[in-house]
Amino acid sequence: MAKRRANGEGNIRKRKDGRWEGRYTAAYDPATGKRITKNVLGKTQAEVKEKLQRAIADSQQLDITKTSNYTAATWLTTWYEVYAEPRLRPNTKLYYQNYINNHIIPGIGSIKLEKLTTIQIQRFYNKLQKSGRVQRDNQVELRDKSLSPRVVRGVHTLLSNCLEQAVAERLILVNPAKGCKLPKLEKKEMQILPQEKIGLYLAEADRRGLLALFYLELTTGLRRGELLALLWTDLDAEARTISVTKQVNRINGELVVSQPKTQNSVRTLAIPQQAVDLLVEEHRKHPSNQYMFPSPKTGTMYDPDAFRRIHDKILKAIGAEHVRFHDMRHLFATLSLKNGVDVKTLSGALGHYSAGFTLNTYTHATAQMKQDAADTIGAVICGEMVAY
Repeated sequence: MAKRRANGEGNIRKRKDGRWEGRYTAAYDPATGKRITKNVLGKTQAEVKEKLQRAIADSQQLDITKTSNYTAATWLTTWYEVYAEPRLRPNTKLYYQNYINNHIIPGIGSIKLEKLTTIQIQRFYNKLQKSGRVQRDNQVELRDKSLSPRVVRGVHTLLSNCLEQAVAERLILVNPAKGCKLPKLEKKEMQILPQEKIGLYLAEADRRGLLALFYLELTTGLRRGELLALLWTDLDAEARTISVTKQVNRINGELVVSQPKTQNSVRTLAIPQQAVDLLVEEHRKHPSNQYMFPSPKTGTMYDPDAFRRIHDKILKAIGAEHVRFHDMRHLFATLSLKNGVDVKTLSGALGHYSAGFTLNTYTHATAQMKQDAADTIGAVICGEMVAY
């Protein structure tokens, strides 16, 4: 009976083309019992001997029976279905599906998972940044096909997480995405509604019968989906608090209610008494409706897109430059900081994961706070000098 070669054994020979080849037994197929052999090539025997030793050592750390089964595309699909999708919010699924189907699979999907290299991924990212935007059907031809650094970074985060799981399952030795250089995020100047326009903005909202809704936004900084998903039972009028436990988004043509963006986004917010009074008055208009701000057309939640259009019409009516509805959240944060609300309290109100993130986001406001603090301590020290 022929001796069965142990995993890791190898031999070296010189080929007819003059190169040296090292062959080794990487594993045995559990289904057929057949030997799975791999090879390495080199110009000299010494080079091949070194490569062979390294390849044998690597093979002992990998599940060789599975490594050759996957391309980048098939592993990405498996990872998404098994590990990612069950844990994603509905809105996030759309982002993942877009990144996977429109960018990653067309870009590097055909490459064998075990052969995928850092330089291949880096070239893929470079191409995305330069010309990665997808031309949609029935869309005006794109003049600028570049993808923003934010999107490229999003693709990287997804791909890196996917490859990290491949390492954990011994399909590859290292995560090739880890060594890639990512584009720097563009720091855009934050646009907010000028403070002198707030009165006009709320007056126009009142004229449209929506004062309570927009007043609550300006005093809480809720995300649009969080604001529109509020139920009457989320208000504790006596404690003057609002419970934020859900959000609404339009996904594939349907309004979908889900948990907020992160665990930190599930929170209880203190609100001013005037907001409580306005909400109670609002509820008297539709006492049998469970929604805090029901749509006058459907009686259910406002469509987020329809609500955005109302915001745009209010801005136009008061002659204000356009700002996104999300920028009203930034207005709340900026005014809070400028009027002495501490960063940790504000971070909790906004549902941010850390006070550091809040500081970084609102540097335009905190810069003035730092100057005010410096002027304050300077005045104290100057006063002591005069006294001396």
